[in-house]
Amino acid sequence: MTSTSFAGPLHETVATTPTQYLNDSCSIEELEYAIPRGAVGATSNPVIVGNVLKKEMHLWADRIHQVIAEHPTWSETQVAWKIYEELAVSGSKLLLPEFEAAAHRRGRMSIQTDPACNNDPVAMLDQAVYFAGLAPNMQVKVPATSAGIGVVEELTFRGVNVNVTVSFNVPQVLAIGEAIENGLRRREAAGLDVSGMAPYATMMIGRLDDWMKVLVNKNAIDIHPEYLEWAGVACFKKAYRLYQERGYRARLLSAAYRNFLHWTEFVGGDISMTIPYEWQVKFNDSDVRPDPTRMSAPVDPEILDALYTKIPDFQRSYDEAGMTVADFDTFGPTLRTLRSFIEAWHSFVGTIRDFVLPNPD
Repeated sequence: MTSTSFAGPLHETVATTPTQYLNDSCSIEELEYAIPRGAVGATSNPVIVGNVLKKEMHLWADRIHQVIAEHPTWSETQVAWKIYEELAVSGSKLLLPEFEAAAHRRGRMSIQTDPACNNDPVAMLDQAVYFAGLAPNMQVKVPATSAGIGVVEELTFRGVNVNVTVSFNVPQVLAIGEAIENGLRRREAAGLDVSGMAPYATMMIGRLDDWMKVLVNKNAIDIHPEYLEWAGVACFKKAYRLYQERGYRARLLSAAYRNFLHWTEFVGGDISMTIPYEWQVKFNDSDVRPDPTRMSAPVDPEILDALYTKIPDFQRSYDEAGMTVADFDTFGPTLRTLRSFIEAWHSFVGTIRDFVLPNPD
């Protein structure tokens, strides 16, 4: 962590509990806000990277022109991948002091593999290995699809620090934890170092909440609307308990923030939270001081019972064996999220197209 820090609720959380937080983007401006306030890493995905480029175009326009000039035969997609990589690498440089101070256990930047390759294990494996070599503190995101889960063990064995994403429920993070554990055991059996391995198992709690709301509206389910804000919290808390019981070495990471519960209910847990800049500001500007015992506090049984009995997809998400690995591919939030990521990537390429082929009108 940098020597200059700023007091505030998030800083107090990370300074006084095992809970860590990451900045949910590779934005230079956002990292310069987050790191002094306690952030120990950062994450990105196609949606985030596209938004960062638009927000910080003043930092990147000249570089985009330069890449095009240096590679006149490149397609817009090749230029886009180059800029996508460099956006992540630029953010990773700000995290290097934390990376070195933490003996490589923190201070990493997560970069996501091509979301369109979510069903192609060979493409994911090759791109993940390549991305891992972009910077010493790079972490690579792969989706918790059946193909993605299939490459997690091999990537971990090869020494790639993964952040397994497009994951929303207890069965998915348990499959992630097991795959990572198998990879770590293989490394140890081969006499390879695991001291610098710090893999993440992400649960996109807000996207699970979003899906519950879609189902309630679609099926006219009679349930208190405030209960729907607890679906992701309930699944994350259960997963945390199971990770502790099973001794998984992957670190649970909560993502897709939608409300204050996604911060206050996890304080005190030995977990990480990847928080968008806008929510960091809201939390820091609030007068909320979270109870450091909240992670161990159960969700109200009345809320849990209502979610479990009235929404079948919550039941599937909460039960340890509620889904098979094959089921992950057709789960509503998986499809919605992959579609949004693929659309965001096409939008990112479209932004680069305006440089490669300027609109003459």
